[in-house]
Amino acid sequence: MPQTYPRFKAAACHIASVFLDADATVDKGISFIHEAAKAGAALVAFPESFIPGFPVWSALRAPIENHDFFRALATQSVRRDGPEVARLCAAAREHGVYVSTGISEGTDASVGCLWNSNLLIGPDGNILNHHRKLVPTFYEKLIWANGDARGLRVVDTEIGRLGMLICGENTNPLSRYALMAEGEQVHISTYPPIWPTRPPSDNTGYDLRKAIEIRAGAHSFEAKVFNIVSSALADEKLITAVAREDKRIREIIERSPQSVSMILDPAGSIMSEVISGEEGIVYGDIDTAVSVEPKQFHDVVGYYNRFDIFDVRVDRSAREPARYVEQVAVQSADVEELRSERP
Repeated sequence: MPQTYPRFKAAACHIASVFLDADATVDKGISFIHEAAKAGAALVAFPESFIPGFPVWSALRAPIENHDFFRALATQSVRRDGPEVARLCAAAREHGVYVSTGISEGTDASVGCLWNSNLLIGPDGNILNHHRKLVPTFYEKLIWANGDARGLRVVDTEIGRLGMLICGENTNPLSRYALMAEGEQVHISTYPPIWPTRPPSDNTGYDLRKAIEIRAGAHSFEAKVFNIVSSALADEKLITAVAREDKRIREIIERSPQSVSMILDPAGSIMSEVISGEEGIVYGDIDTAVSVEPKQFHDVVGYYNRFDIFDVRVDRSAREPARYVEQVAVQSADVEELRSERP
């Protein structure tokens, strides 16, 4: 069967959550889906933990001061099969677009276990992939649990082979390679609004914008893929909620390097405008055929590798809290009963 090279318009949303309000954030997301679809986008991407917002307080306050924030996040975290996600699925179906969104995910197995997750929704409204961040980064470990690799995969769609990683996962060469090895053509990267590691007066702190540009460019260049980067924005509602009356915390939020949203081509070059500091949508025209020529130079999942030397294994098995085997137990009991009835 001949190789096809889809072409489409992608949209990366640079958007603030309605902080710790899942329903209102979904409403806002749907309005952005409508706007992007009206502009001709076939893929609409939203930031990390878009629903219901990124837990930036874990970087700024001691854990003993954050119980109310965590409880609020746990209350507003959503389920894959919950009503909030169902509304996004309906919007994707209504507008006939692919939607990628970050969520803080809860589970019926626990009232306090959360994951930093990303969903890819198809234009028919079905969920095509559900990825949980493998390892929460730094202070995110106070919020989210480790994910597994069941969603570390590429999805073959009408607009190309789509993969996605969350924030710091784009630093992990093996996570990225796992997607490259499945023939990824379009990569989706999601990021928070800020990621403070030191007071702004200390110039050695983490530069989120620079880190995003480095990682996005590296993956685009190494994988020869288009990279759709969607980042969040810290608006006044988030700042007020997290800082409360603490002027020092407000200053850290306001002066920390802000995230950026952009779209990059398979050479690692930025092909769109770059948005930071205000809400908006970045658009890019994607032609997956552009990836062919660069693959002649460096194809790290083809002839620019040594598979006799390197051996990469990815375990996609689900990590559940328990395996229930009631039926097996009943069958065993029946066997024992039959044995006891023998003369």
